[in-house]
Amino acid sequence: MVMNRHDAFTGALVADVATMGLHWLYDQDQIKLIESTGSLLFRQPDATVYENKRGAFVHGDRRTGQLSHYGESARIAGELALEDQYEVTRHQKAFMATFGPCGAFHGYADRPTKHLIARMLLDGDDLASPSGMDDDQLPAICVVPGLFAADTSATQLEDAVKVISINPDVLHSAKAVHSVLSQVVSGTELKSALAATADAFDGEIGENMRKALSMSSYEPLEAAQQFGLACYVRHALPLCWHLLNHASDFESTVLDNIRCGGDSCGRAMILGSITGMAFGVPDAMWQKTSF
Repeated sequence: MVMNRHDAFTGALVADVATMGLHWLYDQDQIKLIESTGSLLFRQPDATVYENKRGAFVHGDRRTGQLSHYGESARIAGELALEDQYEVTRHQKAFMATFGPCGAFHGYADRPTKHLIARMLLDGDDLASPSGMDDDQLPAICVVPGLFAADTSATQLEDAVKVISINPDVLHSAKAVHSVLSQVVSGTELKSALAATADAFDGEIGENMRKALSMSSYEPLEAAQQFGLACYVRHALPLCWHLLNHASDFESTVLDNIRCGGDSCGRAMILGSITGMAFGVPDAMWQKTSF
């Protein structure tokens, strides 16, 4: 199979769209019940399935085929990079045009998004760079798929991450995802790329990434409970590495991510980009998007 860097960007967006309908539903038993009524992919967001369940229903304004706020953030950075127009100031302005007052995106905004918009409104032309907050959640990982697809420099990748977050663990996580993509597109086997990046990641996150790879069998739901389902990179990286270590195609990995529950759209930025490039994005899934 000839790999295409653009499939990393497409994969992240398609995975986000496919996942959005059950984003932030933390009840795995409820997700199993929902799956008994039909596919988990491309579900219309429905507040009733969240009632009295652990989770947060935030996508009431979104429709099947649309991106979540994660996907929109990925699209902004990726389109600029692929048009050879990536600059921090362009990124910030496009972010404002999408998520700011009267912006193009109608839906939920997470804490780093709100922080960045508030800074841009308050500081105006005096906005400093980097503009991100010290937040250890997943939103800044959104920039990786598109910048990788455009084969931008390591400096541009770091600058793009810091538009949204200056947290060291987030920056290290973004570099780890980018490293896996770079190794795989160069011909390294996915399992080897995952192991190499886990070995290079210091601290608790790296330790848990290595634990995730050493699990004797594929247990995505159990791994999710062990490593965490929330938006933090310390939860997402080990769980993603477990799913990716057993991945054989794009669609089944996206499905297992939804089955895990929690911040599935955040993890879709990692899982969709890597499996999209490694295995390709099915045309049938791409055709269900409307962004």
